[in-house]
Amino acid sequence: MKGMGNMMKQAQKLQAKMMKMQEELSEKTVEAASGGGMIKVVANGKQQITSISIEKEVVDPEDVDMLQDLIIAAVNDALAKSQEMVSSEMGKLTGGLNIPGLM
Repeated sequence: MKGMGNMMKQAQKLQAKMMKMQEELSEKTVEAASGGGMIKVVANGKQQITSISIEKEVVDPEDVDMLQDLIIAAVNDALAKSQEMVSSEMGKLTGGLNIPGLM
């Protein structure tokens, strides 16, 4: 039973570290761009979009589809980068173990 107590303490420590890391990740951001930098999207470690900037030159009322495609590309890239950042940080915490439910 002594080993079980140690496991519980380690699990609690890991949980506390994870909570702290999640808090820190919510403050970290990544940026992605599309259209040669005409569209820029920033996402945080919670996979939330925190800002989108669009240069005036890319706004063409005659080609709204292109603008939409550029925004989607930048958002998807920002979210992918955010997920990579979270996976990398979680990997440091778990020593590379893939523990289901941690992300």
